Formats: sequence, C-alpha cells, structure tokens
Amino acid sequence: MKKICFLLLASSMSFISIAQVARPAKPLVKSGEVKPELMSDSALLDLVQKQTFKYFWDFAHPVSGLSRERSNVAYDYGNEVVTSGGTGFGVMSIIVATERKWITRDTAAKFLLKMVNFLLKADSYHGAFPHWLDGATGKTIKFSRKDDGADLVETSYLFEGLLCARQYFNNPNNPVERELRNRIGWLWNEIEWDWFTKEGQEVLYWHWSPNNGWAMNFPVRGFNECLIMYVLAASSERYPVAASVYHRGWAQSNFFKNGKEFYGIKLPLGFDYGGPLFFSHYSFLGLDPRGLSDSYADYWEQNRNHTLINREHCVRNPNSFKGYGPDCWGLTASDTYNGYDAHSPTNDNGTITPTAALSAFPYTPEYSMQALKNFYYNKGNKIFGEYGFVDAFNETKDWTAKSYLAIDQGPIIVMIENYRTGLLWKLFMSNPEIQRGLKKLGFKSPHVK
Repeated sequence: MKKICFLLLASSMSFISIAQVARPAKPLVKSGEVKPELMSDSALLDLVQKQTFKYFWDFAHPVSGLSRERSNVAYDYGNEVVTSGGTGFGVMSIIVATERKWITRDTAAKFLLKMVNFLLKADSYHGAFPHWLDGATGKTIKFSRKDDGADLVETSYLFEGLLCARQYFNNPNNPVERELRNRIGWLWNEIEWDWFTKEGQEVLYWHWSPNNGWAMNFPVRGFNECLIMYVLAASSERYPVAASVYHRGWAQSNFFKNGKEFYGIKLPLGFDYGGPLFFSHYSFLGLDPRGLSDSYADYWEQNRNHTLINREHCVRNPNSFKGYGPDCWGLTASDTYNGYDAHSPTNDNGTITPTAALSAFPYTPEYSMQALKNFYYNKGNKIFGEYGFVDAFNETKDWTAKSYLAIDQGPIIVMIENYRTGLLWKLFMSNPEIQRGLKKLGFKSPHVK
C-alpha cells in the first residue's frame, strides 16, 4: 500500500485486514534455509541486495516490466496492479544489479526500454502518472474512490529512478541506450508540474483527476517524504514552478520546523520524534544528503538524527514490546498484524519493519549492520525468503508478514548501495536539471557547481 503522507494517514486511514496469499517464485534462498555460517559484512550485504533485487526482476510484471505493488493478493487489488513510485525504486535497483554484474548492461537497457515504451502509451494526466496502473494494459487502477488520476508524488519517485537511468545508460554509440535516454527525456519533459499548483497557488497539490478534478484537495506541505517532488518541479525546463512554491508552500506548515530534542537528539525539521523513517529514505534515494543544506536545515543532520531518535525509542522501548533492542529496531510504514500503518515512536504497536533500519545504512551504518545481522542470523528462518526480508514482524503478537512491498524492498537495495558506493546519489545529482533546480531553491551541495 502507498505510504501516504503521515499527516493524511494519521487522520484518515482505516485498518483493513490483509489476505496474504504469497505467489510462487524461484528463490535464491528459500524461506527457512538461511545460511548458518557467518559471512563477511560485504558478503552479507551482497546477499541481501541480490536476493531483494529478485522482487524487481523475477517478479516484475511480465507484460510491462513495471514493479508490482506487493507480492500478495490483498485489498482486492487483483494480479495486474503495478505501482508507479515502486517502479522508480525498481529502476534504481536494476541499475545496482547492472553495476554489480548480476545482469548484463545490454539486458538491463532493453528491459528498461520496454518499461519506458509501456509508460509512453500508458494513462497519464498532464504528464503525471496515477499511483496504480494495470501492468498489462496501462490503464489507471483507482487507488481510492476519487484517487483515479494523477499522483504527483508517485510520479516523482518514478522519475527519481528514470533520471538515474538516463545518466547511467550513457553510451552515445549504443542505439538501445540512446533510445532509452531520449524516451526518458520525452516523458520527463511532458510533466506539467505547474499545473499542480491548482491555478497558480504557491504550493503543489498531490492529486488531480479528469473525473473528480481537485476533489482530493491535498496541498503538500513539509516536512515529510515529498521533498523530491518540489526539487523535480523546480528542475523542470518546460513546466517549472517558481522558487516561491517551495518556500511558501512546502516550507510553510506547523509541522515543518522543529528544533526540539527527543531522547537528547536534536531534530531540525518535522513531526515530534521524526515520524516514520521513510521520510528520510524516499526523497534521498537520489538526493544526496551529504553536504546538502538550504536555509531550513542540514539534511544529513536531519536524516541521521531522525534515524537515531527512531532507534533510541526502540532501545528504550517505553511500551515494553517483545524483541526491541539495539539489534532490533526500525519503525516506518508497513503491513502489520491488523492491516497497514505508519509506525513511528508516537505510533508504535510493536511492529518492526526491516526496511527501516536497512534503508538507514548511510546514516547509521554500525547500527544498521547490527540490526541486519540479527535479522538474518537470528530471525532469518522466519523473516528472510523469496525476495529478501518480509515486510514486517511483531514478536509481541507472534505475527510475521508473508508479504513484500515494492516501496519497502526498493529502498533496501538502493540505500545499501548508496552506503557502499554512493552510486545512485552520484547519478541523480549529476543531472544538469537537478543541479539547476537545487540552486534555484537555494540548496547548497558539493554536487551543485
């Protein structure tokens, strides 16, 4: 399920029971067959990245190549539902797999070109894609009754990945790579970011529908997972938004600036205790937070401290949940025993989500490795399977998910790679449009010339 902005989710989300029916796959490591011997840290990271990649390769939709929403049938989704944002994360995982030579460069380029050609014919609205598409036909699948059109946040995650691919597959003499770059450029240039200011307001709106117009009525203000949307909107050459949309829209809310300490750790921006950890993951799969700052925050400090607060809450474990500790931490949005929820220190039901600690590798490598070793060696027989770590588990309720979600699996691969090599950060930040957009918004970064 989509990781809805924390404010919206907290106010309107209802818990829906999930019917978890796992689909068959050919696993690299079968559930219950975790390797017992201790590996080097590097070998363990290799194994986890490679196993998780299978979600985006073996389990990709056979017609479009796009990433399926989840591995199990739930919420009456059906078998054809693919996710635009999760596909962006999938694109980035394919780049990692190519660089690490799990697949050949030519195979990867052809696979991505198939995806892009499908997207060129798929439903879009003022250039933006819906949250869900039918992976066989490209037709919109409703996310909710009125959410049946453009989703600008999910579109931003999609293009976070596609712009990385445009930079990576840069061989000027290879016709497949050249066509891939050109077609990504066509899609990118057709997004009417300024349309989503709803007739010129100084804020971006999340949704628009040809059937329901602006009825979803969700202006996006920070701080949350949507920073990437504002950066991309400012970076567009054909349909850009003014810097004032960022400063008077995104940066104006009663939950933007914080500055207080939680567990003795200062939090520059956002909700008290930081909210779910995906806030510091999604936008920063591509945006390099190292040395990234603007007039509001240093984003390395923001993301690292957000992570440390989240972990410290689990270590102190004020609610006395079973299993919590220095090697078992990480609260973010995921499946849980009674539905789906955005877990955080202020919304803690005992559910640990592996992607939370593992996608935090760049920020807290020592603590993330501590959690990874516990998840794999001590709990792996229960939680490590076909596509890496399952979505979540709750030892207090003796519950373990049977599901894998694209938006949780993707950041594990990408952020581990950013920790190891900085690959996706280098690619995304090398886009000339992104550098101009960041400069326009007043960001400073070692990547911005």
